[in-house]
Amino acid sequence: GVFSHLEMLEAQAHEAGRKEEEKKQQEEKLASLKERVEELRIQRDKLQAKVDLQKKRLSGKERIVSDAAEPSAGAVLEWKIRSLKGMLQLFYLTGISGKLTKQGVCFSISTAYESTYLDSYYLDLLTKPVVRIHRHSVPVFIPLEQIARRYLQTDIRRFLSVLSDHLNAYAGRKYQADQLQEHFSDQLEGRLQRNSLCNLLAFNYKVPSGGKTFPFSARLIYKDICGSLPTEVMVSCTVKAPERLEETAAAHSELFRHMALHKAFCTFSSTEEKLD
Repeated sequence: GVFSHLEMLEAQAHEAGRKEEEKKQQEEKLASLKERVEELRIQRDKLQAKVDLQKKRLSGKERIVSDAAEPSAGAVLEWKIRSLKGMLQLFYLTGISGKLTKQGVCFSISTAYESTYLDSYYLDLLTKPVVRIHRHSVPVFIPLEQIARRYLQTDIRRFLSVLSDHLNAYAGRKYQADQLQEHFSDQLEGRLQRNSLCNLLAFNYKVPSGGKTFPFSARLIYKDICGSLPTEVMVSCTVKAPERLEETAAAHSELFRHMALHKAFCTFSSTEEKLD
């Protein structure tokens, strides 16, 4: 019994010593961590001070550079002329060409639709003292002034590109209407009606069915004036017609939405001939 009691006391003493050693190690580790935290805090404060100082120096330099780099009117004018020369080469393959004049530059914008060359328009720009439009042949219903206010003074390339989009879309719509009148006049009832921008077209045409012909009415609206296909199409039979012709009207409407006007007529004309 005595030996057992001594062994128990020895085990307890050993366990107490082990715990005391662990406690001591933890205290040392905690002290080390606290010391490391303090070192990191000092480093952080030093780095923050350096960052603040660098910001102040950069701010001072930026003000000096900004004041020194203010371009003169002559330098701005030379830069604009160099930009215009570069654009003359850039736009050559896009239907836009130009030549330098004594007072600025004269651009020519050519339009086309489906590889068919159409009309050309000129635009004479002055570059002194600021870039402005001197003369032009752009139709009055093209929003030239609005496009110029938005882009001319800040981005001439964008100005020419947007203007070209407007002119090509108008030329494409006009070309389709002209082709319809020229090649399908025998199917039209009266003349095709259109406004100056050709973004509103209305016409009546004949549709044969069962040995008879029925008058159809079509109205095409182009809300996107930079587009050559209509955004809204309304086709209907103007008199009481067989129910099957309602499907024909819907089919024609779909063709007008996704195909050039004269090509749509060619498509459903060929289909009707086969049915006959």
